Amino acid sequence: MAGNIFGELFRVVTFGESHGLAMGCVIDGCPAGLELSVEDITLELRRRRPGTHAASTSRSEADTPELLSGVFEGKTLGTPIAILVRNTDSHSADYESLRNVYRPGHADFGWQARFGIRDHRGGGRSSGRETLCRVAAGAVAKKILAAHGIQIQAWTSAIAGMAMPRPGDPDFDADAIEQNPLRIPGQAAAALAMQTIETIRAEGDSAGGTVSCLVQGVPAGLGDPVFGKLDARLAGAMLSIGAAKGIEFGAGFAAAALRGSKNNDTPESGTNNAGGILGGISNGQAITFTVAFKPTPSIAKPQKALNTTGETVDLCITGRHDICIVPRVVPVVEAMAALVLADAVLQNRK
Repeated sequence: MAGNIFGELFRVVTFGESHGLAMGCVIDGCPAGLELSVEDITLELRRRRPGTHAASTSRSEADTPELLSGVFEGKTLGTPIAILVRNTDSHSADYESLRNVYRPGHADFGWQARFGIRDHRGGGRSSGRETLCRVAAGAVAKKILAAHGIQIQAWTSAIAGMAMPRPGDPDFDADAIEQNPLRIPGQAAAALAMQTIETIRAEGDSAGGTVSCLVQGVPAGLGDPVFGKLDARLAGAMLSIGAAKGIEFGAGFAAAALRGSKNNDTPESGTNNAGGILGGISNGQAITFTVAFKPTPSIAKPQKALNTTGETVDLCITGRHDICIVPRVVPVVEAMAALVLADAVLQNRK
């Protein structure tokens, strides 16, 4: 896969910078005859759009998609699907003081070292805004999966060091996930977490957290052994999301402390420590994984930074930034899972 292209049969190329004219994607390999509307894409983009809650940046983008090609009379043609979303609320002047400064925790220095040029306005293509392209493409992938009875749901499972209710807990409420701005599976836990987020905001700081994902209806047999393992593909997809720093499937790192007799999923155990994937191939159980995201590196607290001449300078970042990206990355995790699984479903067609 090239740096801006994802997938094998269901292929997506994304384009655009945070403060450019627009963002977008072109999808190739989508089967013909699939019902698809602008509203299908709008609904998903609305879930990740900025400016909707206290933990989010105040950048207010409508994120209205334009469906340019590949659909006729509400159905896909089997030809490339092009989706465009115009940037309408970028404040590039906020970043002028950062033109010659490498922000701590950002990709600024690495980008300059790799390409010899960078767009300092909001991080350019390394900005979190790039993820709207993934979500738009994921909306199409979800339509394919729905036709095969596969559903994906992700949620905030930890935020600012606070663990949230887990599936099986009496206070885990899946219906609450989309009913609170932090996408936490429980209203009481969400209210407490929001208080913590407000405190962090007042201190000029930021927070990280984890997103957990449950994929149901996955048939056995998706994925390939050795280098094409389904969990490897999912891991690569998740770690391609900006700020993602780790992933675990099923029992994850806790499995390292278990004995085989406890870790093995058997008919008697009723467990899913493997997270629905064994030998790189889905086993028919639900796929479960959790992704860790670091705190937003752009913070209002004073920091030290290096500039382009190698000098240490004082830095206080202004502008509009997420206090915690975790709630807004929930639909991104779903989208990347959908892209991987749609590709796997198409590859598995007999």
